[in-house]
Amino acid sequence: MIEMQLSNKHRTFTLMYHDVVAAEAHTASGFDWPDAALYKLTPAQFDEHLAALAAATGAAPALVRGNKTDLPSPRQCPSWLLTFDDGGVSSYTEIAGRLEARGWRGHFFVTTGVTGTAAFLSPTQIRELHARGHVIGSHSETHPLRMARCGWDELLREWQVSTEALSAIIGEPIRVASVPGGWYSREVARAAAAAGIKVLFTSEPTARCHTVDGCVVLGRYGIQSGTPAATAAAMAAGARAPRWRQAAWWQAKKAVKTLGGTAYLNFRRAWAARALTQ
Repeated sequence: MIEMQLSNKHRTFTLMYHDVVAAEAHTASGFDWPDAALYKLTPAQFDEHLAALAAATGAAPALVRGNKTDLPSPRQCPSWLLTFDDGGVSSYTEIAGRLEARGWRGHFFVTTGVTGTAAFLSPTQIRELHARGHVIGSHSETHPLRMARCGWDELLREWQVSTEALSAIIGEPIRVASVPGGWYSREVARAAAAAGIKVLFTSEPTARCHTVDGCVVLGRYGIQSGTPAATAAAMAAGARAPRWRQAAWWQAKKAVKTLGGTAYLNFRRAWAARALTQ
């Protein structure tokens, strides 16, 4: 298991997962929005992904805690990482044990405003995941769907309230976070840095890092229920073609999201709801 502090010189191939739930049970863990279901894998799918990742990378995923640790050697770069957003209860019931069976650990980003409610992690489960060696990070307090549109005071509050709540649970400062909803801006990173966050993951599909006010910002490659295990494994191993395809699609979607605003979110949810019933 590699623990690392990232700089602008590093490239990381980071995968963004969410929940693992039984088929037709997408409300059992995490948010129950129809579009959230697009990111939930079944246990069988997740097992297939883990096997493919192990075969393609030949190494355990790296961990980033935001501390001043030694950089990995050039032979260890670039590294690949596993992240899990939202803080759904399947992080504890389905995901962590499967990672540990391989000697792996992951990053679990928690939306603290729903901690302890149905389908989400409890403080006791968060504390145990931390004790078992996983990285606990913030996914904001309320999971705003358009975080980049929030004002400075709201951004700062989202990060500060969340990191303070998680710090109280695990007994350590929270230095790592991920942006909810996929709406990133430099102001989002500036607010994260002001709240003491040292590493911030976005949903931008890129392997490059950059720094904002001392906070290292990393992109991630999103995994959906329809993503083949071989594709996820290829991206983790650094293959260019699947990463470039996702980046091209992201840029096209980003333009539509910017122009469409709330209308885009409504359309996406309506489309996802229809997909679930088909």
